[in-house]
Amino acid sequence: MDGDDNRLSTTALAKKLNIPVQQLFATLKDYGWIQRIGDSWSLTPKGEFEGGSYQQSRRFGRYIVWPERLDHHPLLAAIESNQRISAASMCRYYPRLHARQINRALAELGLQHHSLMGWELTSLGRTLGGQQEEESDNSGAFYVSWPHEIIDHPVIHRELTRQSDQIEPPEPTEEGGEPDLFAAAARSTVSCDGIDGHHLRTLLETRVCNWLYLAQLAHAYRRPLPTEELVVADFYVPQGSVFIDCWEEDIPAQELSGKLHRRELYRELNLRHLEINARDVDQLDEVLGRGLLAFGLRW
Repeated sequence: MDGDDNRLSTTALAKKLNIPVQQLFATLKDYGWIQRIGDSWSLTPKGEFEGGSYQQSRRFGRYIVWPERLDHHPLLAAIESNQRISAASMCRYYPRLHARQINRALAELGLQHHSLMGWELTSLGRTLGGQQEEESDNSGAFYVSWPHEIIDHPVIHRELTRQSDQIEPPEPTEEGGEPDLFAAAARSTVSCDGIDGHHLRTLLETRVCNWLYLAQLAHAYRRPLPTEELVVADFYVPQGSVFIDCWEEDIPAQELSGKLHRRELYRELNLRHLEINARDVDQLDEVLGRGLLAFGLRW
């Protein structure tokens, strides 16, 4: 046992392993590392061999602590591998994606579908080990849990990785620092191919295109307006006859002139339209979703 190790209580170790504390206590008991004596837990010789020791607290009395490095122990790692995970916990492996984006990606792959009750499992999802679950809070909303190995499924991993790669990493926050030219170059190589096969020009267009597709809204890219003059909108949603334009942070003068001209045409012809700004990219549910809802489109 390394005396210099940071020590974690069993509760803190369970939190680090991202498992219920009751499950960890039960597992350590099954492994023969701890035993119940009266109203408290005690170490066995096996538990002491694995690095367990005691600490004393005025508030909690004597309690067991473990080396911080124990989270890499193969027996404890096996607990995590046997866990069931949800879209929310999958964000741990794809930190650039929100749970709602992962849920929509799983739905697009045919593993679940959205209903008034929440996310419901499909027959295909069941073949991959999905289980229908219900939130324990008052909402009672449906969701799907998956075996932990679902994150290693080649199709799912490929799709979530592709969507994650299309999201720009956060900008450096150091004040007064020089621009990172290497980071800028890396961002310029990010794929701008939409899930539906559209070849987009910018990351903002890609995010909008993917949002529309995963919301199951048919849409056209680079759609001409109904004018004699050839003027093209970024997107068009035929279900509500809504045109959508993406406004980047830095727009070249010629392109800006064209966008301002389109804005005037929308007003003159009384065409339904939405403008999505670069700052809206991480809140498309609120900005794009509510905008479409205002035109009567549900998604």
